[in-house]
Amino acid sequence: MAKETVNSMVTDAVTQTNLIVIGTAPAMALASLYQTLANSVAMASINAVYAQQQANMTHQAATVDAIALLLSIGRS
Repeated sequence: MAKETVNSMVTDAVTQTNLIVIGTAPAMALASLYQTLANSVAMASINAVYAQQQANMTHQAATVDAIALLLSIGRS
């Protein structure tokens, strides 16, 4: 069986590619984390606005009922 050698330029290219991947992995992980956190904060803000809108409608309905009750006092 003949022994085959690999060109040194090929091994250098593979080594450099591996180093680039390993070197950028922490930055990619942090970027993914920051995007996830930003999305979570945005969703929390959206949920807060929605809850505020729902509470506003409930308070408005309660106010209308209370005013109707006050206006009906004395009428029989």
